[in-house]
Amino acid sequence: MKRILVFAGFSLLAVGAFAQTNLQVFYDFGENRKHVTTTLEMFKADDWGSTFFFVDYDYFTQKERDKETIPGFKPNEHFYGIRNYGSYFEIARAINFWQDSDLAALSAHIEFNGGVGFGSRNWLFGVEYFMHNADFSNTFTFELMYKTFKGSESHLPLQFTFVWGMNNLFGVEGLRFSGFADIWGEDGPYADEDKSQKSLTFISEPQLWYNIGSLFDCPNFNIGTEIEISSNFAGNQGFMVNPCLGVKWDF
Repeated sequence: MKRILVFAGFSLLAVGAFAQTNLQVFYDFGENRKHVTTTLEMFKADDWGSTFFFVDYDYFTQKERDKETIPGFKPNEHFYGIRNYGSYFEIARAINFWQDSDLAALSAHIEFNGGVGFGSRNWLFGVEYFMHNADFSNTFTFELMYKTFKGSESHLPLQFTFVWGMNNLFGVEGLRFSGFADIWGEDGPYADEDKSQKSLTFISEPQLWYNIGSLFDCPNFNIGTEIEISSNFAGNQGFMVNPCLGVKWDF
């Protein structure tokens, strides 16, 4: 799950750019993971607000997997034994046609989450509030949304989302720290627990990128890391930390 391009997109508004797309390729070093994930992200702002989407695609090279992360999900095997364990998609629209008013930082928000291999599909409706410093180098967005559930249930159908970003971290040109955190209520299921258990779900993916391409006249190329920190997420009970290394190409 990625929402980090939202930060980059808002930063670009300060210099007159209104769209950005990137492709990320990560290798996940987490326990029982050891796979590659590609993420395609797009952010575009306009006079009526902004649109954001991303698509995650997970790849596995092992022929078999002893334990399914998501109960009941069967992977599809492709060429050369490479398996797809799911593709996840989010698209969000911020509605804001009052950008010249005192309420410019506040937007209405509508979002859809779903994918192949994920039991729950969700519509979300709410508001978001955007904050930034004078040159947009540091930003923060807070979202409060009502969340519907299809394929699962919730005793607390609300989601709180936080998105942050910092450019030129510690004064290092091209070093960017960004990330998001989501919190919501969802009632199971878990692979090894009572499916009726009520709990809070948490997922955060802080990223650190360095624009190494700027050193050799290729400013589109970045190297970096992501750490997925979660609790009761994607069918897994309890706390998990999955470190990743990756590259990113900004189009």
